[in-house]
Amino acid sequence: MRLGTANTYDLARSNLTSRQAGLADLQDKLSAGKKVVRPSDDPTGAAQAERAMTRLTRVDVEQRALNLQRNSMSAAEATLGDGLDLLQRFRELVINAGDGALTSVNRSSIAQEMRSLRDQIFTYANKQDSNGVPLFGGLGSASNPFTDVTSGVTFNGIPGQRASTTVGIPSALDGQAVWMNVPTGNGVFNLSLGGANTGQLWTDVGQILNPSALTGDNYTITFTVTATTPPVTTYDVLNTTTSTPVLPAARPYVDGQDIQFDGLSFIARGVPVNGDTVAIAPSTRSDLFAVMDAAIAGIDKKSNGHLLAQSTSLSLAQIDSGMDRIQSARGVAGELLKRADIIDGNQEDKTIQLQADRSRAEDIDMIKGISEFQNQQTGYDAALQTYAQIQRLSLFNYLG
Repeated sequence: MRLGTANTYDLARSNLTSRQAGLADLQDKLSAGKKVVRPSDDPTGAAQAERAMTRLTRVDVEQRALNLQRNSMSAAEATLGDGLDLLQRFRELVINAGDGALTSVNRSSIAQEMRSLRDQIFTYANKQDSNGVPLFGGLGSASNPFTDVTSGVTFNGIPGQRASTTVGIPSALDGQAVWMNVPTGNGVFNLSLGGANTGQLWTDVGQILNPSALTGDNYTITFTVTATTPPVTTYDVLNTTTSTPVLPAARPYVDGQDIQFDGLSFIARGVPVNGDTVAIAPSTRSDLFAVMDAAIAGIDKKSNGHLLAQSTSLSLAQIDSGMDRIQSARGVAGELLKRADIIDGNQEDKTIQLQADRSRAEDIDMIKGISEFQNQQTGYDAALQTYAQIQRLSLFNYLG
C-alpha cells in the first residue's frame, strides 16, 4: 500500500475536525446541562421530554383552575358562616319578640332589625367571587341568581351541583338547595289555624310519634263549645283526604294536652270558641326568605296573644330547618375544600414524576459528561501533537 503526503495530511485534518466537532458538541451539552440539545441528538429522548413538558403544562393549567375554584369555594364557605351568624341573631330576635312585657311599638322595632338582617342575608345569597361568578349559582345563572320581588324571592339559576373531577372541584354551590329548600312546619306536617277562628287557640309545631303510622293525608280538627254552664269544649278529627273521622266523636279538649292520631301529635293551647279549627297538611318546601318574611309579619305590631304564640312557634321551627340547610351546605363546602387539598397533593406528586421523566429523557449526567469531555480533549491534544509530527515527515526534509 502506498500513502502520499497529501493523503496523510487530509487524514490528520479530518481527525482534528472530528475531534473539534465532538468537543464543541459536548461543550454545548455541558453548558445547557442537557444531553438532548437538538431533536437530532436523540429523537426518542426528545419525544419523551416533549411529552413530559406537555403534561407539565397541562398540570399547571389545571392547578391554576383549581386555585380559582378553591378560592371561590372558600368564599362560599365563609359566606355561609356569616349567614349562619346573622340567622342566629334573627332567631334570637324572634324569641325576644315573644316576651309578654313588650308592646306593639317594641315589637315593631324588633321587626325593623329583623328586616335589616333579612336583607343582608339576601345579599349573601347573591354574593360573587373575585371574578364576578355567583357563589350560589348552581349549574349556571345570571350575575344575580336571586331576585327579590313583591311576590317573594325567586331563584334564576339552574338547580344542581356540579360534580368534582380528578383535577377540579365545583366553584359554586346549589343556591336552590341552600336558600330555597326549607320545609314548612316541622318538616313532615304543617299546622295552621283556621282563617275564620275567633277564639284564643294556638298550637305548637307538632311531632312524630310513629313514622310508620303516618298517612300524609290532610286533616281538620274542629272544636265545639256547648252553650251550657259551665261550657264544655270538645273536638273532632276529620281526615279530609278520605272524608272519614279519625277519632271517636266529641273528644274532650284540655288546654295543653296532646292530641294524638295516625302517628302524629301536637299540643293545643288557649281557649277556642265554637267552630274554631286547626288544619294539618303535609309539609311542603318554602324558601328561607319567605320564612323570615312570615316571622317578621307575625311579630310586627302584633299584640300579645295566640297569633303571636303560633307565629313564634312556627317561625322558630322553620328557621332551625333553614339553619340546618345552611350548615349542611357549609359542610359540603368544607368537604370540597378538603378534596381540593387532596387533588393539590396528587398534582404535586404528578408534577414531580413528570419532571423526573423529563430529566431522565434530556438532562445530562454531568459527571459522565465532564469525564467524556476530558477524554475527548485528551484525544484532541494527541491528534494535534501527531499532526505536528506528520507535518515534518517529507522526503524533501532528507534531501540535501
